[in-house]
Amino acid sequence: MQIIIVGCGKVCYTLVEQLSGEDHNIVVIDEKEERVRAITDELDAMGVIGNGVSYQTLLEAGITKADLLIAVTGSDEQNLLCCVLAKKTGNCKTIARIRTPLYQSESEFLREQLGISMITNPEFASASEIARIFQFPSALKIDTFAKGRIEMLHFRVTEECALKNQPMTYIRQHLKCNVLVCTVTREDEVFIPRGDFVFHVGDTVAIVSTPSKASEFFKKIGINIGRIRTAMLVGGGKIAYYLAQRLIAVGIETKIIESNEVICKELSELLPEATIICGDGTNQKLLMQEGLERVQGFAALTGLDEENILLSLFAKKVSGAKVVTKIDRTNFTSVLNDLEMDSISYPRFQTADSIVKYARSMNASLHTNVENLYKLQDGRVEALEFLINEEIPGITGTTLLNMKLRKNILICSIYRRGTVIIPSGQDMLNVGDSVVMVTTNAHLGDIREIIED
Repeated sequence: MQIIIVGCGKVCYTLVEQLSGEDHNIVVIDEKEERVRAITDELDAMGVIGNGVSYQTLLEAGITKADLLIAVTGSDEQNLLCCVLAKKTGNCKTIARIRTPLYQSESEFLREQLGISMITNPEFASASEIARIFQFPSALKIDTFAKGRIEMLHFRVTEECALKNQPMTYIRQHLKCNVLVCTVTREDEVFIPRGDFVFHVGDTVAIVSTPSKASEFFKKIGINIGRIRTAMLVGGGKIAYYLAQRLIAVGIETKIIESNEVICKELSELLPEATIICGDGTNQKLLMQEGLERVQGFAALTGLDEENILLSLFAKKVSGAKVVTKIDRTNFTSVLNDLEMDSISYPRFQTADSIVKYARSMNASLHTNVENLYKLQDGRVEALEFLINEEIPGITGTTLLNMKLRKNILICSIYRRGTVIIPSGQDMLNVGDSVVMVTTNAHLGDIREIIED
């Protein structure tokens, strides 16, 4: 496809990195030459220096032949206007990033009235993920499928965990749990495990199940599942606002520490049920005075990755809280893994994943839709949800045991008419099913690609 991306920031870099590997022709636009060069010098993309709202700039970038325009500048208004111009000029699909809470509440109206194909909000998505983690603190990360009816939960095997030194078969034969293990990450290796795979302390395991079955599984392996009742958020930005809204709605006592007085006043008006503290969230004395030792959930949400990492390490040291760390840069992922942080939220990855999912759906046939896509373990594994729209030879009406699946593909769950199926070899895929699978084979856009040629 011909894709234009307006705004050469961190999200743009991640998008070009992922989309260029899928054989798309990409043009990036930004008013600052150094930002354009930072992407075109390193990645496979063409660059245009100019304002993405300019008709002439869009023409120079090839808008009349473009299939998709993605607007991710720092201005919501510019992103919306850019999409409107692109739609009128080139009649292409458009995606706008919006971040302002007012626009978030009106996003469906804006999308329909302005003819925008998709609106994405990284802060809202990140807040939703953190809220899910706080309600299931045993998990390091939670991805959802089938509109929340199926969850992929990531957790770490500890010394106290019943899975330690046990084979995969232990889960079904001894624990009698209806969950499916999708991936196991051990140091730098990622496995899609077979039945004889043995769990070790330190393994990061991803399982697929329904929320209720997952709770039962965690109880049986000795991992606490009780949701938090109190939360402390350091940093009063958009993620903190969206997150506090979610937490308060489910009865979690929420405290926000923010150094900017103007932001504190705004938060006090917008979130009357939250406790807003105006002060330096990196001040250890202040954190202790505000009850860090007793808090059950802690999120470091400042604008500086370094601050968030140090705050999280301090919170882990002095409290038993579930700790979530917001990270914007991804240069030192391996170092963060060595620090054994609790949970890390990458807002720009969430935005990129949702846009890549949409791009693949545009490229796919009418046989299937890519409903969800998550990149796991630094992009080495993908978890995808496909909706089957019609009969497909070799896939529908064939037992999984007899299906000629390519290597390193695992079908994790089937959602069929309100029922979640954790599949065995005798199960089949039918028209209308939502199917969740994990794979180390990148760039799947159609479910037919899971079958060997």
